[in-house]
Formats: sequence, structure tokens, C-alpha cells
Amino acid sequence: MNLSLIESLKQQIQGELFIDDTYKKLYATDASVYRKLPMGVVISKTVEDLQHIIAFAGKHNLGLIPRAAGTSLAGQCVGEGLVVDISKYLNLVIEFNEAERSVTVEPGIIRDDLNRYLAPYGLFFGPNTSTSNRCTLGGMMGNNSSGTTSIQYGVTRDKVLEMEVILSDGSIATFGSLNAEEFQRKLEQDDFEGEIYKKFYQMLLPKEVQEEIREQFPLPEIHRRNTGYALDTLIDTEVFSSAEKRFNFCKLLCGSEGTLAFTTKIKLQLDPLPPKESAMIAAHFYSIEDCLEAVEPVMQEDLFTCEMMDKVILDCTQDSLKYKENRFFIEGDPIGILMLELKADQPEALQQKIKTLEHILQSKSKSYANKILYGEEIHLALELRKAGLGLLGNLKGDKKAVACIEDTAVALKDLSNYINEFTQLMKGFDQKAVYYAHAGAGELHLRPILNLKKSEDVVLFKEITHQVALLVKKYKGSFSGEHGDGRVRASFIEMLVGAKNYQLFKETKTIFDPQNIFNPGKIVEALPMETDLRYETDRKEPQIKTLMNFEDTQGFLRAVENCNGSGDCRKSVAAGGTMCPSYRATKNEKDTTRGRANMLRELMTQPHSEDRFNDKHTKEVLDLCISCKGCKSECPSNVDMAAYKAEFLYQYHQHNSHSLRDQLFAENYTWNKRGRFSTSLTNALFTNTLSSKLIKKSLGIAPKRSLPILSKKSLRKSIRENPDLLSAKAKPIKKVYLFIDEFTDQLDTPIGLDAIEVLTHLGYEIKVVAHEESGRAQVSKGFLAQAKQLANKNIDIFEALVSEESPLIGIEPSAILSFRDEYLRLANAPAKAKKLAKHVFLIEEFLSEEIKKGNITSAQFENTQQTIKIHGHCHQKALSTIKPTFDILNLPENYKVTIISSGCCGMAGSFGYEKEHYEVSMQIGNQSLFPAVKRAAKETIIAANGTSCRHQIYDGTQKKSMHPISILKNALIKAKI
Repeated sequence: MNLSLIESLKQQIQGELFIDDTYKKLYATDASVYRKLPMGVVISKTVEDLQHIIAFAGKHNLGLIPRAAGTSLAGQCVGEGLVVDISKYLNLVIEFNEAERSVTVEPGIIRDDLNRYLAPYGLFFGPNTSTSNRCTLGGMMGNNSSGTTSIQYGVTRDKVLEMEVILSDGSIATFGSLNAEEFQRKLEQDDFEGEIYKKFYQMLLPKEVQEEIREQFPLPEIHRRNTGYALDTLIDTEVFSSAEKRFNFCKLLCGSEGTLAFTTKIKLQLDPLPPKESAMIAAHFYSIEDCLEAVEPVMQEDLFTCEMMDKVILDCTQDSLKYKENRFFIEGDPIGILMLELKADQPEALQQKIKTLEHILQSKSKSYANKILYGEEIHLALELRKAGLGLLGNLKGDKKAVACIEDTAVALKDLSNYINEFTQLMKGFDQKAVYYAHAGAGELHLRPILNLKKSEDVVLFKEITHQVALLVKKYKGSFSGEHGDGRVRASFIEMLVGAKNYQLFKETKTIFDPQNIFNPGKIVEALPMETDLRYETDRKEPQIKTLMNFEDTQGFLRAVENCNGSGDCRKSVAAGGTMCPSYRATKNEKDTTRGRANMLRELMTQPHSEDRFNDKHTKEVLDLCISCKGCKSECPSNVDMAAYKAEFLYQYHQHNSHSLRDQLFAENYTWNKRGRFSTSLTNALFTNTLSSKLIKKSLGIAPKRSLPILSKKSLRKSIRENPDLLSAKAKPIKKVYLFIDEFTDQLDTPIGLDAIEVLTHLGYEIKVVAHEESGRAQVSKGFLAQAKQLANKNIDIFEALVSEESPLIGIEPSAILSFRDEYLRLANAPAKAKKLAKHVFLIEEFLSEEIKKGNITSAQFENTQQTIKIHGHCHQKALSTIKPTFDILNLPENYKVTIISSGCCGMAGSFGYEKEHYEVSMQIGNQSLFPAVKRAAKETIIAANGTSCRHQIYDGTQKKSMHPISILKNALIKAKI
């Protein structure tokens, strides 16, 4: 189709339309193995937009691919027509009826956000997927999602009461519950909606048709069932049988993957919140067979969760920065773990349930350990399981756990036999599959490990799927329990349900969508599963030379390929965490970690000459990455976009010159030292209204941003003038080396002096040596050659000095933590860098450990009352934890300390200074940090250990914050030392 014709649609809608290659690439993939460039992307803003889009598609015979979070595993969001993204704007609660326990929402609302809205009323939406912090209700409806709670609360289909949809002719229809009389009235309607009812009535009325459906469809006790269209839910109603159930087309639309109509509103039935008292038994097993044989007996109890993880997933968590701490409950080396959650209204009742379940496990299973978890422990364990899909992407190399047979469900009575046959089948393919299961629902997320870059494994991909489909059919199971058919399973539907039922599916599609505009090629008339894969098979792998060392991921390409599209970077502010600040501000897919990884992967794998990095479109996509490192810890696949961006910028600037502003920011330490020819004059120029305005204008700095002021004297000069500052003022405990970073040295000397005072008064002898700046600014701007020189000089200086007995400690998180992060990629001698990194600590980390050893006590501090709120630095959260900061500030008695759930401040070094980034910077700050600071009482101290964070807090709230070490210094009882 002529792209100019598609572009004409822009004049008809309030939303956004993109037909450029960048957006096509951003939306060419989801969380599946498929890739297909669409003709364009529409970000719909209103229902009227959707009507115009559908009319346009009908007129020009153009396919529409509905999309929200894009977390689909089966390729539902991949296609060559127009992708219609409803997540940015159509995400509101329309109506809430507390008495009726119902809520009506737009399809783009996120599941967890909805439940946060409902929580004050004691209600919630039950179905709960592993992607619940970013998946939307529209997507859950399209896939008929279920998740961990289905054994108690059912699947999405069970909860949808009504739906407002746009039909293929552009008309709006509302589908809901109908008795036989109301259904008959629908047959009398003289419009497209009435025609749909009439044709379905004619199609499903014959008894032989109903018998064929009942005979060929999955067993009715399998409640996770999405193979094809849910015609069985329509015939088991009072319209077609003696059943008492009412007819509701919503049952059919749930699980239809956007192939029949376009959803605009969803009315949901809600449930009361679960009982508050809860416990989980993590039952450990030495084999998968033993693990699954235990499911049927434990399911006799009133479980709220019955989930399984296997050794492959557990082993993945060992290298995950975020999730390795969640492994606390694992005993020994289990092959499989069942996670069994119990709930009750009273503690006594809960303990009785625990005893009963323990008895069953001991008498009717082969579990070797049954660890009981409570409270936060349960959350941590479930988060470990939730991360499973993303963690699977951590398998190093090109072999990955591939989603193709990962969604099979069988009756519980068949589960053990099914898995035994499945295991034998996998052995026949020389496969050790990954077992990840909603075991209580009989659903197993079974994944073969394949390299889809190789044609022989693509053949296995199809053959394994075919053989498992036959096995599922043998047990009358569901080949798609909750992830949908999409591209990966649709071509097997006819074999699974029979030719007659498949013909009914085709008629269903034609009745609703005669022009085949709604998500064509899904469920019916699908292309072979091995077409349109993400990677070209048997390609010659690009050899990409980088300055940074990416050996840990087997190279830069495989590093960006680690992003499997799971979309964790799309979670909302209310979900907590940091990733991804710029996406949270703009709500554009372009600004997600996933979007950036997709662009880099496209850039690395498309035919290029040696200047493949010389691409302005990729630079634009990376522009709003603020290098917070949130993805390094929060992305289950440990995608490290800050490192990828730094490498890209370095390579890009081998072909394009740096701006003057970038050079000044990268060399800010040098320029700050030069400014000391007259500190007072420099500061006067930076603070004077006229001169600062000229400076900002000439350098492209935001007019509203304040400029940093030099301290009256640098920290190094202060030490030179008074070297006795570094001597321990009490009996020496140990010697420490202090890293004087470039920010503390020039801009925050008082904080450096506070740190020295705290350390020396607590009995620590400080050593300061000549060393280089950290290189933080150079890394962030892509000046990697300079950063590499600085890093290696610092490694050489400190490697011989620093040890467990004499560690290196630092004050500014972004500087000192470079030793544990970027230096490992920049080092000429990686082994030396790794050895050094083990003994490098943020000052809060060091003091926290000394408190644990008993070397520091609360008796050394005043006991006056003080309220403190902590904003954590992004790099500290990503590479360490805020807990040490929390711990040291809790040392003085009567200090009431809390952590602000604030994500990123938005300043991110030079990012917040830059004119074009200022608004996004402040939007990020306003997401949670600024409101929390403004709500705090006037006497409350805001603690922030990052120099950029303190600057941003002041510019955004006009409130000064303090480094934690300064707060601690003010509490010191010097007279008692």
C-alpha cells in the first residue's frame, strides 16, 4: 500500500500515526520469537479514533494488529498491517460500582494499577499473570489470561461481564449476558450486530455441531483452555441446551486475540480481597516426576497458589542482581519446587492448614524439604517465580528456552502420566526442557532449548511442537492454556479440534470480520509457525568490535539480544522500582528499554559496512535513556542499556563530532578546576541572572535549571592544608582509603569533610592518594577512550593498596560504584579489576558492615528525635541496595527513617541540564520524588547521597537535601570519643 495513503489517516484522528522505519522496527516484535515489520503504527487516543482507523482499514483492506503492552508470547502482536496501540491513552477506569462489585475500564489499563485503585474498597480483579505490573486488561481479555490465582479466582473469561466493541463495519456494540428471551430479541435486530447473532444461532443450533464441539474440545474440567474460539462456552447455555447459563458473546471474545472485534470497554466482576493471613510451603523435590506427582494430593486442600519452578530457572537466578537474594528459601539443589500458598482469616486457622498440608506432603509425596514462608518472604518467592520468563533469556549464547509448547494444560488426574510421556518425548529430541508451571491448574510452561538462528533447530522447533500437540490431543488437553494461539500454535488448531470444528472457527471469523481486517493470520488461516522468525536462519553472525568488554554476554550483539521482549520496562510508577524513567514520563514504546534493545538489535543484524553504528535514528531512540541502570537489576534478563548506550555513543562519534556541550560535560572536572583561578568570580558568573542566562543559552542548558556552584575550597586542598584531618580521633580500628571523586572534590567539599569527620571520630584512619577522576562523566557521554585511560590508571593505583583489611570507600555513588561496574568492561586486566571491585564500597555500605561487626554503636550518637526520608541513588539501587543507607541512619536512637519509593530523580548527571531534556527530567522528578518531598513536614530531613539528586530536589521543590553522611556527622557525640 502507498505509504502516503496511510499517512492521510493522520488527518482523521486525534492520536499519533507513524510510518517511519524506526517505529516499524520498534513494533516489529513482541515477547515471542517472531518479527514482522508493520506498515505503520497508530497510537489511538479516542474511541472515535478507533472507528476512523477501522473504517480506513475496511476501505483499503488493511489488517489491524491490536497491541497494548506487547508481552504476548505467541506472536499475537506481530503482523504486517497497522499496529494499533491502545496503551498510552485508553487506560482509564470508566465506572466503579462498589455495591455490585464491578468495574468498567478501558482496555489499556494495567492489571496491577486497577487493583491498586480497587484495594481501598476491599476488592480486586483476580486473574494474575507474571506480567501483571505492565499487562493490560485488553491484552488479558484477548488471551483469556489466568496466572497464579486461577485455582481460586478463575480466568479472565470468568470475570468479564460486558464488553463494548467496535465491529468490523465501524458500528459499536455492547455484548453482555442474555437469557433465551433476550437472545431472541437480538435476532430481530436489523443491523450488523443482529446479523452476527442470527448467523451464530444458525451455525450452532444443529445437535451434531454441538456434539462435535463437545467431543473434540479439551476436557471441560480444564479451565485454562484457549485452543481456537471458545464455541463450547456458547452452546452450554440456555439458548442452545437445557443448561441454566445465560448466553454471553464475551465468553467468545475472551481468548479471541483481537481477531473478531476491537474492544473499547470491559466490565469486570470483582472479588473480595483474599484473607490477610497467609503462608507458603516451598516443597523441594529431587525430580520433576516426583514434583508433579505431588500436585493432585496437595490440590485436595484449599490452596491459593500451586506453582512450580525447576532447576534451570533456579540456576538462572544465581546470576541475577535483583533476584539472587530471593533464593533465601532454597535448601540444597532441588530439581523442582512446588510453591503452595495457604490463606485464612485467623492465625490459628492458618496454622491448622499448614499442619494438614505438611502431613500430606510427608505422607503422600517425595518432598525432601518443606520450607514455610510468611509475609514478605512469600512476596520474594513469588517474585522469583514471576521473573522466570525473563530470567530464561539469561541463558548465555544463542540457545534459548523457546516458547512454543509452553502453554499446555491437562486434567490434574492426567498430569503425572502426561509429563512422563512428555519427558520421554523430549529425550527423543535430545532435549532437556525447562519446566515452569501453574501446576495446580494442570498447566505446564514447557520450553525446549533451541538455537533458532540455525535451520536444523528451526526444524526441531516445528517437529517438537507438532509431536507435543499430538500428545496434548491424546489427553484431550488444551494446547493453549493462557498464552494464546497467535502465530506459534494456530497452524495446529485444525489437527487439535478436527476439520469440522476448524471450519466453524473460520465461519466465526467470517461472521464477525468478513473483510479479515482484525489481526489476520491469528487462530485461523495462520502462516506456518516457522515463518517470520526474529532471526534469519544460518546467517553469518556479525562480528562487532567494541571498546568495552562484552565477553560476559559473548559479545555486544548477544548482549542486546538478551532482551526477549517481556516488557518489564513498561511497568508504571505505582509499581515501584526505577526502570524505565523516561518511558514513565513519555509512555512511548520508543523510550522503553525494550524499544532501545530492539533498535540496537536491528542495527547490529542488518547488512552494514564498518560504520554500522553511524545511525542517527538509533541515536534518537537512545536519546532519552538516562543511564540510570535500573534495567541492569530490574530487567530479568539483566539488559544493561546504560552500557550499550555508552558503547553506541562512542562508536557513533567515531564518525560524528561531539558537540561543545558534550565535551564540557565530559570534562567538567577539568573545567571546574580551571574555574578555581577565581572561585568567587566563577560562582558569580554562574549565579548572576544575566551572565548565567548567557552561559545557558550559549551551551544549550535549560533556562530554568540552576548551575552548580563551586565549593569555596576543593576537598583535596582542604586536606593538603590540614593533613591531620585524616588521623583517627579514637583508638584506630582499621585503615581505609578514601576515593575523592570529582564531584565531592569541587562541588561538595563540606560533604567530603563530613565524611572524614565521621570516619576519624569513629576510629578509622584515612589514607588519601593521588588518583584520577572516576570517568563517570566520560562514560555517560560516550568518551570511552578517555574513560578507559582513567579507569585503568585507577585500577593500577588501587589494586596494590586496597584489600579486605584496607578497603576503598567513596561518597558519590555514581563515581565509586564505577569500580564495580564500568571498570570491569574497561579494564585492560579484567582479573585485577574484579579483585579490586570486591573491596570497593560506598561509604554507607562500609559503615553498615562495621555496625554489624560491633565496631560502631548507637552510643556514639545523640538520641534526639529526628524524622528522615531517604531518596536512593539509581546506581546504588541497581548495583547495591539502599538498605545500608537506611541502616546507618537508623543507628542514632529516636531517628525515624523511611525510604521514599521514588524511582529516579530525573537529573541523571548532565541530562537534566540539557535544554531539550529538561521537561522530561522534571516530569520524572514529579512522578513520585517531588510530591513526596513536598508532602514532608518542614522539619523532616531529606537524605540523598547523589549530587545530581540533591540538585534536582532543590530545583524541583526548593528544599535542600542532605547527604546521609552529613546527617550522621551532625549526630556524632564528639565529647565521648
